[in-house]
Amino acid sequence: MRSMNWNDLRYILAVSRGGTLAAAARLMEVDDTTVARRLRAMQEMVGARLYRRLANGTLRLTTSGERAARHAERIEREVGAFGRVVPAADDASGTVRVTSVPIVVNHLLVPSTQDLLKRHRQLRLELIADGRDLSLTRREADIALRLARPKTGGAKVSARRIGTMRYGAYAAASLSAHEAKKLPWITYDETMAHLPQARWIAATVSANDERIAAVHVNDAEALREAVIAGLGRSLLPCVVANGDPRLRRLDLQSGPPAPARELWLLTHSEAKTVRRIAAVAEWIEQVVPRQVA
Repeated sequence: MRSMNWNDLRYILAVSRGGTLAAAARLMEVDDTTVARRLRAMQEMVGARLYRRLANGTLRLTTSGERAARHAERIEREVGAFGRVVPAADDASGTVRVTSVPIVVNHLLVPSTQDLLKRHRQLRLELIADGRDLSLTRREADIALRLARPKTGGAKVSARRIGTMRYGAYAAASLSAHEAKKLPWITYDETMAHLPQARWIAATVSANDERIAAVHVNDAEALREAVIAGLGRSLLPCVVANGDPRLRRLDLQSGPPAPARELWLLTHSEAKTVRRIAAVAEWIEQVVPRQVA
């Protein structure tokens, strides 16, 4: 039997984290057939079944597969630790994965990315626009920019507040202020009802006996497009909406002020001294003003 290498184990780890061939393929940056082929080769090599395909298409690890995934996670941590203590010749080279919600990635980070890459020619930046909280401890990302104080990670995650994102009420600029005030409020679906913006809208609707729009969304980018389309009015980040000529900011003369969200920068505590990660973290702090209003 040939010796198993680290790259073999990465595939079973990707299945453990992704749960499907397609998700594992995205994590490994290959196609589905490559993942399936590598998994079959691993099973033949070890002489044990590592996963089972369920009726709904998801993959479930067997006991042997779970052991292999745990072993792979330990190796991943060791490989990561080695990379941190033995820096490359260009101390700001390599890949850094940054994750945040789409509206932050698209409107705060992407417009300033060219400046960062001009300063660090050997740097590769992966911007992951995802509403999920990708894990730093499982190396799903190197840096996370979150809209709330982190509740998980413990001592393994270093977190600091770097700014505040303020919200305002907006409607389509094609409508007059009088027309905009008659619009229903567009809010988030029930899975997002805990968000400060959703709670503010719910309280405002209840207090003023106003209407909720027929369309609900689960993402701020979709919310912005719905407002522009004239489907209703809603709360949007001022830093994004103020510069959009398709939007009109509404005057909130009564009731509580629109909410604000804290912006938190998260890195793995062991990665504080890695130059490429430190360079990207410094850049994020520069492009995110203390008061994002």
